Amino acid sequence: MKLLWAELTFVLLILVLALTPTTSDPSRAAAVPAPTPLLTRPRTIQNIRQPDLGPGASLHGKQLFPSDNPWNQDVSNAPVDPNSNRIIAAIGADAQLHPDFGTVYRGAPNGIPYIVVSGSQPLVRVDLGAYASESDRGPYPIPRNAPIEGGTSPDADRHVIIIDRDNWKLYEMFRAFPNADGSWRAASGAIFDLKSNALRPEGWTSADAAGLPIFPGLVRYDEVFEQREIKHALRFTVKKSRRAYVYPARHYASSDADPNLPPMGMRVRLKASFDISQFSPANQVILRALKKYGMIVADNGGNWFLSGAPDIRWSDEDLSKLKIARAIDFEVVRMDRVVTK
Repeated sequence: MKLLWAELTFVLLILVLALTPTTSDPSRAAAVPAPTPLLTRPRTIQNIRQPDLGPGASLHGKQLFPSDNPWNQDVSNAPVDPNSNRIIAAIGADAQLHPDFGTVYRGAPNGIPYIVVSGSQPLVRVDLGAYASESDRGPYPIPRNAPIEGGTSPDADRHVIIIDRDNWKLYEMFRAFPNADGSWRAASGAIFDLKSNALRPEGWTSADAAGLPIFPGLVRYDEVFEQREIKHALRFTVKKSRRAYVYPARHYASSDADPNLPPMGMRVRLKASFDISQFSPANQVILRALKKYGMIVADNGGNWFLSGAPDIRWSDEDLSKLKIARAIDFEVVRMDRVVTK
């Protein structure tokens, strides 16, 4: 019996060898499927984490406004405005890009701060002042520890920005001061639905001169170091603006009709030819965004002052190297409808 089993095993082995293809027989070798190659490109991982809570909290990549919102528009291939050179010169062609944010400046956090709250944050009354007729009356979900731009300085713009992560709404105030009873007073206030592309009424300001939201235009630490990508336009200021605005802005803050001055809402982008390889990885994130999404004139202030949120983790020394970029390294994206009244 053992001998018969051994003979059968030997016969089966001979049959297997006979049927196995060899490299000397191309027709048989071609019939054998090639092994699946290893995938080396990065996987796209959908971020499902909700934003954190607190001052300067991470949004974990959650997008502000719908994907087709002007803030999220890729303008890297948009045409250049025919008046670009004259407008750049009027702002100051030799001026440097100035990061107007960082760690601490004159004893206060350097930049425009924000706080993320939950949908259960209690709503409080806001007494609106100078621009009450163009403001959203609220109430607003403002916690007592809401950070104020400029800290305790009574002379700063004193912007206060609150993001309700659960209802996905943005609340912004200008010249905001807390009252003893927990309510607030402010010169103006604006509420934005971050799920909508709705604009403010024609001619209305916001907490910003251009009638735009401030928060979407800030350089934020979480985007630069956590996401390593900024997927929206940024915000900047100029000393002298035109008595005009362009979409998506809704308001101007000047009496000067000079067509060579920038209107509110005007967008510039960093030229594609500008070499960013000399910069740190963090600064390259900012500069790539300026090439792809550009930056929008949102208020009167320092020329070419780029807005951002303060964070103690920024490197002020590294951010200062953004000043290598000068005004002549930018170009104005074509403006179609300019509103002057």
